[in-house]
Amino acid sequence: MRFVETDKLLSCVHCGLCLSACPTYVELGNEADSPRGRILLMRALEEGRLAPAAEVTRHLDTCLGCRACETACPSGVPYGSLIEAARPFVERQRPLAARLARRALDAVLTRPALRAVVTLPVRAVAGRSWMRALARRLGGTLPAYAAALPSPRLHTPLPPVLEPDGRPRGTALLLTGCVAQDLFAATSAAIAHLLVRAGVRVLVPAAQGCCGALSLHLGSHDRATRLARDVVALAARTRPDWVVTTAAGCGALVREYDHLLANDAGAADVARRARDPLALLAELGLPPARHALPHTVAVHDPCHLAHAQGVRDEVRTLLRQVPGLRLVPLEESDFCCGSAGTYNLTEPALAARLLERKLGHVARSGAEILVAANPGCLLQIRAGAFARALPVRVEHPADLLAAAHGIAV
Repeated sequence: MRFVETDKLLSCVHCGLCLSACPTYVELGNEADSPRGRILLMRALEEGRLAPAAEVTRHLDTCLGCRACETACPSGVPYGSLIEAARPFVERQRPLAARLARRALDAVLTRPALRAVVTLPVRAVAGRSWMRALARRLGGTLPAYAAALPSPRLHTPLPPVLEPDGRPRGTALLLTGCVAQDLFAATSAAIAHLLVRAGVRVLVPAAQGCCGALSLHLGSHDRATRLARDVVALAARTRPDWVVTTAAGCGALVREYDHLLANDAGAADVARRARDPLALLAELGLPPARHALPHTVAVHDPCHLAHAQGVRDEVRTLLRQVPGLRLVPLEESDFCCGSAGTYNLTEPALAARLLERKLGHVARSGAEILVAANPGCLLQIRAGAFARALPVRVEHPADLLAAAHGIAV
């Protein structure tokens, strides 16, 4: 075996039911850019019949890792684990300059101190009115991202422990070592306080690190496993009932720590306890909302929430409990927006095509607010809506719920 278990590759019967679900195949119409086409490429690489040349690597790189094919597949092909196993293999074959650039991106995104330094200029101008005007004048993706970030505010750091009123219904470990914490701190705080409102004791240990999802997406398996072991050790020290994250991609990986860290009992325990916070809130229930939100809202289902974790209805259930809020359907609500971890940074052209497709559906929905329970999707769609001058707000569902429950963060 070079990089993947052969029986997993052979589980695909090449029926083609995944094709209409695959964003890259729908956009490009190329068999090699479909799930079954990529499985054939991976099989040829595994068997040594094909060299990891640039053209082959390119077809694997264009995969979003959205796992929509898994939802569509009647045979239960574990495509997500296949593509994640292939990424480190092809990573070693890249030209040195490309490998170094990707390692630098990995370092910036997963090392808190370095990330804080590198993102400081962006965070300093984020959301400011003059930055928005400049971004509209300049055009381009990066200025739009800077304009779309939340305006800089001084946030009181969450305490290490948040206690609910009365006897706790359980304890949740909130993972906040992600880049999302730097850019969307208010959303993390909203989730923590909503959990408290639902009767959960919330632990927010200081000096947390990344869960490893972004490293794995960039093909750095060793770095991902080191980061995952740190999270497992943190959970072993705090012994929570649930482990929750603010990002759908992070949650999907944590739920699969037992695969990433095979034969590790602690990792398997964390995987069992991992929950999406909105799903947990829907299960536990929230008290009645304190404020009405008279808005029309559409829901974008992030790939790693809908396809990897199977969380869809829970978000809508929580929103329907808010007085005055009206949900409207969004066509292709679970079709990737092009963010996909680091995809919009490493594959900006195709990411832009997928974003334009998503924005067209958003515009036709008539929604005043679009909600997306993943920071990457938030930034991607918000920047696109800003650049296209769409009259729609793009928010995390937790932010709307916090407003309805009178939670100021």
